[in-house]
Amino acid sequence: MDYSRFALLYGLAFIFLVLHPIYGDMSYSVPEEVKRGSVIGNIAKDLGLDVGRLSARKARIDTEDNNVQYCSVNLNTGDLIVQKRIDREGLCAKKTACVLNQELVLENPLELHRVSIRVQDINDNSPQFKEESLNFEIQESADKGARFLLDEAHDGDIGENAVQSYSLQQNDHFKLNVNTKGGGRKYSELVLDKELDREDNKDIMLLLTAFDGGSPQRSGTVVIHVTVLDANDNVPVFSQTIYKTSLPENSPLDTIVLVVSAFDADEGVNGEVIYGFDHVSDENQDFSLNPKTGEVKVAGSIDYEKESSYEMQISAKDGLGLASYATLMIEITDINDNAPVIYLKSLTNPIPENVSPGTEVGIINVQDRDSENNRQVRCSIQQNVPFKLVPSIKNYYSLVTTGQLDRELVSDYNITISATDEGSPPLSSSKTVQLSVADINDNPPVFEEQSYSAYVSENNKPGSTLCSVTARDPDWRQNGTVIYSLLPGEVNGAPVSSYLSVNGDTGVIHAVRSFDYEQFRSFKVHVTARDNGSPPLTSNVTVSVFVSDVNDNSPQILYPAPEGNSFMTELVPKAANGGSLVSKVIAVDADSGQNAWLSYHIVKSTDPGLFTIGLHSGEIRTQRDISESDSMKQNLIVAVKDNGQPSLSATCSMYLLISDNLAEVPELKDISYDEKNSKLTSYLIIALVSVSTFFLTFIIIILGVRFCRSRKPRLLFDGAVAIPSAYLPPTYADVDGTGTLRSAYNYDAYLTTGSRTSDFKFVSSYNDNTLPADQTLRKSPSDFAGVFADCDSSPEVGTIYIFNSVHNTL
Repeated sequence: MDYSRFALLYGLAFIFLVLHPIYGDMSYSVPEEVKRGSVIGNIAKDLGLDVGRLSARKARIDTEDNNVQYCSVNLNTGDLIVQKRIDREGLCAKKTACVLNQELVLENPLELHRVSIRVQDINDNSPQFKEESLNFEIQESADKGARFLLDEAHDGDIGENAVQSYSLQQNDHFKLNVNTKGGGRKYSELVLDKELDREDNKDIMLLLTAFDGGSPQRSGTVVIHVTVLDANDNVPVFSQTIYKTSLPENSPLDTIVLVVSAFDADEGVNGEVIYGFDHVSDENQDFSLNPKTGEVKVAGSIDYEKESSYEMQISAKDGLGLASYATLMIEITDINDNAPVIYLKSLTNPIPENVSPGTEVGIINVQDRDSENNRQVRCSIQQNVPFKLVPSIKNYYSLVTTGQLDRELVSDYNITISATDEGSPPLSSSKTVQLSVADINDNPPVFEEQSYSAYVSENNKPGSTLCSVTARDPDWRQNGTVIYSLLPGEVNGAPVSSYLSVNGDTGVIHAVRSFDYEQFRSFKVHVTARDNGSPPLTSNVTVSVFVSDVNDNSPQILYPAPEGNSFMTELVPKAANGGSLVSKVIAVDADSGQNAWLSYHIVKSTDPGLFTIGLHSGEIRTQRDISESDSMKQNLIVAVKDNGQPSLSATCSMYLLISDNLAEVPELKDISYDEKNSKLTSYLIIALVSVSTFFLTFIIIILGVRFCRSRKPRLLFDGAVAIPSAYLPPTYADVDGTGTLRSAYNYDAYLTTGSRTSDFKFVSSYNDNTLPADQTLRKSPSDFAGVFADCDSSPEVGTIYIFNSVHNTL
């Protein structure tokens, strides 16, 4: 099969499939206004459809373009029934043919049948006229045979049911003529059959009836009202030829000036007089004339100064235009209705504030449009101002100063000048003259405060704002423009400009550098305020800057010595009781106030329950009696914290040996910082070699000393915990209550006989017999010989040793 034959067969198949469900049209006729449910026809029978299959195939009536569905299918009988009221006039108006297009839709298979329903007209509308009555005005002189067209009656129906004829009620003067328009429409004319006489009958009432051709026949009526008009044969006549009156100016609107009248012998329209102005002009616009009553009223502004009299022509006309004329003359009387008007002819503005009294600064002119006494004017200044009016030539006044002016007190004057005429009642007006006082530089800047104080925390950022100074200058513009600057000076030997700067426009003072409370706590500078006048005026003010402390210094531990220099070892007797003072940690803080309040805490210890430390004193005491089970080597790590926010702290290590003689003392190399094991191996080797060398040398010295002084023990090291002044920085003060430095303590040694041990007494306050604070801990034995002179007789003396060696950080 070639391509052309394939295309032909495919097209025929497509046409068959698409057009197959559509069948021929069905047509029915139905009268309009039939009742709902009325049967139009049996569409199943007419189309040869199986009634029993209508429901299964979902038979329904659709409308084209989704219009109103007027019909439906009874699925049980196949009848096409009326579902909605059918009004032919509403659907098709005056169209001759009125057809409803509906569609019968079936499914399984899909079928579509077009159903045309022809709506038949019935005589359901009566003829109607547009108006309820027809009015005609006909002159009594109208000729016989005159025709008057009547309104056409309208009927919503068509054909024979539309209007077919007209009928006129029987009368003596008129007859009816009926004609036909194009399209068969009927209309009528009223024909005058007999002359009219207004004096005999001036109103005629007729009844016109329109009939349609339906069955039963319908009709509509309208009333024809004929008014007979009179013939005009008389002229209106005025009661006066000239009307004269007077009127005060400024009379209110609608004020009645006078009433004119004219008489016409005719009746009706011919006897009805209409009044009006003969010629319309500008002056006539000030008055109005009632066309029916003849009342002349005020319609505009009546101003004597504009127009003192009026003369006008008035007319009286009847209905058909016959007229007569009269003259109206109105005199206007003057009243005091114009207030004086003040004119400013000259003014010097602004006025220098140093102008001398009596200087002329302005010229005033006063005018009044009224006449005679109504235009006589008096002028004055009502306010208490340093100015007055001096009369000059006619209606002119000079404005002069009467006192010294001061712009800083009053910079502007609003001078109100009042003018009053001598009318009855008198009228007055006022005018405000604004005068400005020019400034001269006669006031120096004045600071708002006699002195200023600025508070800043130490370690502030350079450029931070400390305070603001403000100076006011009551002068104006450049005379009152204030520029700020710092007076040259020194603070701690440095220029003040290296500490502070001031914004020349705003007076805001900024810090140039960061301040240190420990270096200085306050200083003063002087700020100058200068105006831009010529010559310029200045004033000074003192600014005191107070530096407040910030917790920026950590506590510094004075005793024991800081790590990395040496470590101190305290010897604690085994017989020490609970509460005995063992040692003391001494620390200071360079800050002040609560930032320097120190507290002491044991953060780590070999035996946590053996020793305690005073929270604020730093004193290390035993919490209980020392037992044999306690380790000989006790290592305490103490943290010292200040009370700042945030708190800063420092730590130190305290090494204690529980022993009664040196023989029990272990090698110093075993006493080391546990937490320094992270240092380099080289440092560890050097430290161990140094400690070992020093220890061997020390042992040799001890053996030599004991050998030479076997009969007389010597004190090698002072065990008193007295801190030499070399430990104290010069800026720290030993003041109780500040938390920085407390009272010093020392240990008193009591020697016993019969053994090589010694008893130890603790907690003895510093006194005159205690080691002075400015002496070093490292004393030679001979320096303390006098202290123990009375102990020489003892056969055996126990000695206390304090090992103080260099401790290298591991």
